[in-house]
Amino acid sequence: MRRIDYVIWYVESLAASVPFYRDVLGLQVRIEGDGYVEFALENSKFALFERAKLPELIGDRAGRAPCGEIGFLVDDVDAEADRLRAAGVTVLSGPVDRPWRERTLHIADPDGNVVEFAQKLPRTS
Repeated sequence: MRRIDYVIWYVESLAASVPFYRDVLGLQVRIEGDGYVEFALENSKFALFERAKLPELIGDRAGRAPCGEIGFLVDDVDAEADRLRAAGVTVLSGPVDRPWRERTLHIADPDGNVVEFAQKLPRTS
């Protein structure tokens, strides 16, 4: 395996989740239809899929959220935190400098999945 091709969040409501990722986080919609919405990113695919449609896709063995975390690299975590707070988003943690040389911020999407924003910090001598 060389890289992750895509991440799909199973969500209760596209009507609630799409505006969060599109309008609050600022992702552009690339494809949508039949319970699926994919956002335009350069390095991989990120999409939402309506949980109610899962039995058609994989049968009755679907997981329940919150299931995981997705992380986005940004240039300025503090500016992102200010923007998200102004949009009414509750910050779960951060911004905070981490020992692995990243400044991070954590929020939750409408389904409770964790969204992290990380800014690479310079090495200190």
